[in-house]
Amino acid sequence: MAVNTPELTRALEELIEALDRRVAHIERAGEAVIAREAAALRAKAVNRLAELTSAPDVRPAAVDGAAPRLMDQN
Repeated sequence: MAVNTPELTRALEELIEALDRRVAHIERAGEAVIAREAAALRAKAVNRLAELTSAPDVRPAAVDGAAPRLMDQN
C-alpha cells in the first residue's frame, strides 16, 4: 500500500497540535500514565514527521525486483 506523504505529514502535524493543546487533569485517576503516554506519542510523531520531511521520495521496487529509484523532480 502506497503512503500518501502529504496526507500523512498533515495528519502528524494535526496530532502534534492536538497533543500540545491537551491539558493534564492531575485530579483524575491514571492521569500521570495518560500524560506520559501522550508525551511519548508526541515524540514519536515529531520524529516520524522529521523523517518524512527530510527523506527524498522513493518509488517502490518494480515487480521484477528492480531497486527503488528516486522520483523525478518534474
